Amino acid sequence: MAVKPIGIEVSLAVAEAVKLCDTDVVAAYPITPQTHIVEHLSELVADGELNAAYIPVESEHSAMSSCIGSSAAGARTFTATSSQGLALMNEMIYIAPVLRTPIVLAVANRALSAPINIWNDHSDIMSVRDAGWIAVFAENGQEALDLTIMSFRIGEHPAVRLPVSLNIDGFTLSHFIEPIIIPEKEKVTAFLPPNVTDLKLDIAKPISIGLLANPETYTEIRKATDDILLASKDTIVEVFAEFKKAFGREYNLVETYRTEDAEIILLTMGSISETAMTAVDEMREAGEKVGVVRIRLWRPFPVAELKAALAKAKTVAVIDRHMVMGVPNGPVGLEVKSLLYGAPNAPKVFNYVLGLGGRDVKRSDFKTIVARSKSNDVQKSFEIVGVYE
Repeated sequence: MAVKPIGIEVSLAVAEAVKLCDTDVVAAYPITPQTHIVEHLSELVADGELNAAYIPVESEHSAMSSCIGSSAAGARTFTATSSQGLALMNEMIYIAPVLRTPIVLAVANRALSAPINIWNDHSDIMSVRDAGWIAVFAENGQEALDLTIMSFRIGEHPAVRLPVSLNIDGFTLSHFIEPIIIPEKEKVTAFLPPNVTDLKLDIAKPISIGLLANPETYTEIRKATDDILLASKDTIVEVFAEFKKAFGREYNLVETYRTEDAEIILLTMGSISETAMTAVDEMREAGEKVGVVRIRLWRPFPVAELKAALAKAKTVAVIDRHMVMGVPNGPVGLEVKSLLYGAPNAPKVFNYVLGLGGRDVKRSDFKTIVARSKSNDVQKSFEIVGVYE
């Protein structure tokens, strides 16, 4: 019998996914807009629905420290944060990948201060984009639940053993109630094997981790971590395929929408992708050859898949939700321009920043971006949309 979707807040669906995964440790500190995730997990633990150690820590720095310790001991580990919370985790965020601790971190993406802002953009996760974490973006509630389950499978895979950040747009996704299929526990258990590894702290087989690296070894250790991160793409593709086989829902590193004959492509990440697709439908009805390419896997960057998705485009409009201070580009724009530089028949690349600090992203914004991207003025290839409008 098919499982029917239920109406549930996306944050609660993520917590339900953590329960289905038989998570051992949850380190929790509240910060808007991720608080509902850890609040619901506390209820699940208190009610006996999840047999886990629930650690109410005194800060986000302590949350990630606890996660590193529990993961290093072999426990399936989860936490969540947003914005300044992720900033406070920063010291430990850079440590987790090198120690090969497969933590799952849900980030309800929110603008970094200052000024203080509790609404959505991608400045928090972009502040740690070079830390060595696998990073995926969800577009809707079903994806948020599914990617939570897959994140444990990916991070704990013997060939990977890396932490994974699941990014869900704060409020615009985290606090919305959507129809979501919550899979049967038996199917999740069959899909997600136990977290078994010899690479752990064990009093029966003592080891030391996180030791000092001299100049003679530091570079090699960092390079080894990056090699593992880059190679994890193969495992991610494999897990996505196995998830489709088990649950019937398909995921790809890069997704396309109406791009077959598109001359202008909007490149997006996160929940605004669905708004972009609706705008593309309207522009198609008006005769515009426009499509959407969505990045689901941010790190490791899906180079080959993105090149293939953009191969026929004449113009690419990259949408960023974060400002790179001091450089007239956004982080995704920088990646795409580097990716396509010098390529035969490379498209014109325009970079737009919009939706900062929770400002509404409307269908009309994408129509404006398409109209402006028809310009041949490459000197105006970067723009912050909506400033003083």
